[in-house]
Amino acid sequence: MDALKIEKAIIAGFDWGARTTDVMAALWPERCKAIVAVSGYLITNLKANLQPLPPAAEYGWWYQYYFATERGRLGYSQNRHDFNKLIWRNGSPKWDFDDATYDRTAASFDNPDHVSIVIHNYRWRLSLAKGEPRYDELEEKLSQGPVITVPAITIASDFDGPAADGKGYARRFSGKYSHRILEGIGHNVPQEAPEAFAKAVLEVDGYSRWS
Repeated sequence: MDALKIEKAIIAGFDWGARTTDVMAALWPERCKAIVAVSGYLITNLKANLQPLPPAAEYGWWYQYYFATERGRLGYSQNRHDFNKLIWRNGSPKWDFDDATYDRTAASFDNPDHVSIVIHNYRWRLSLAKGEPRYDELEEKLSQGPVITVPAITIASDFDGPAADGKGYARRFSGKYSHRILEGIGHNVPQEAPEAFAKAVLEVDGYSRWS
């Protein structure tokens, strides 16, 4: 944003993008007009991540444990195209995307830093790798579960299962806020339901005008 000379913007995303959205709004609210976050409040809490989940939930995150091994790093490096296609299908089982749609995104997996970033991220989440020390102060702030004060819309889908009602994180948003549930939609809300996602961005812009 600094490079583009954008002082303030609406930030919206899903998965890592939603995590980035939440982190920006929590740490630098003055740079966010408003946010749209798919799956809600996704700020990582390393201490909480040390606690086991119910077996069905752990099963859904199988690749985090695969990535914790050197076999996983090698396997992802060699098979990232097919690996991520599998993740897409598992996360969005009702989305009948074609090869051309997938390949447009898959081109980014050839970035020379991609594998290292992915592997480090998942190992860091499980406290198997250290973060960047210069950001320790920011991580400490985030570990406290800061409330997001800017106008916000959160979106849930079938991917979120029992957490789709958003009640578990609604208290993390103190500004003008609303929650959407999209049924029949998997994890990739921006591509599976682009009109609904874009509508949320336009609506939250209205929130920011009146906040």
